[in-house]
Amino acid sequence: MKEKDSLKNLTEYLVKELLPNDVDVKIELIETENDIVIRVLVPTEYMSSIIGKGGNIANSIRTIVQAAAYNNKFGRTRINIDSL
Repeated sequence: MKEKDSLKNLTEYLVKELLPNDVDVKIELIETENDIVIRVLVPTEYMSSIIGKGGNIANSIRTIVQAAAYNNKFGRTRINIDSL
């Protein structure tokens, strides 16, 4: 599980870089038998900063994290973005 925390840290870094410094962000890593789910929780007023126009920013975050998971042979990884 410790190695997989690198995916959580990567996701947290990407999300926090898109938001002001004082914004509270929660990242949860949930591991199941078949895949890894990373849950990103941000305040409602900042959801548009994370999702982006047409979902472009969210898809970019997903692509980067999934590439890191694939590179480290962690298997299937999903990212869910929700509001606090």
